[in-house]
Amino acid sequence: GQQLVESGGGSVQAGGSLILSCEPAPYACMAWFRQAPGSKREAIGFISTVFEASTVEYTNSAKGRFTISRDNAKNTISLQMNSLKPEDTGMYYCAARIQWECNLREADFEYWGQGTQVTVSP
Repeated sequence: GQQLVESGGGSVQAGGSLILSCEPAPYACMAWFRQAPGSKREAIGFISTVFEASTVEYTNSAKGRFTISRDNAKNTISLQMNSLKPEDTGMYYCAARIQWECNLREADFEYWGQGTQVTVSP
């Protein structure tokens, strides 16, 4: 199966920013999820690219601070995170869905990365 690889995680102080990347990104529907310590994995948002036109949707908790984008030349997707808070700490995963129709149902994504750790200190 397709192995996705996330990068860009690290430690940052509250208010800081990070950019996560995921490669490769050959599928129309790709998404970011995260899992905080002791919590279930939750969706952040997806990017759906069909005929070079992209649609991006976010969960309510991600709107305003997180931005998902795709770089077709590099075959990657990115997650720009701004104004980070300690509660953003967790493991961040990218995922890909074989079907072009996109959503944020975790079970619908066939391929996952191993995750990259983000730690936000107060």
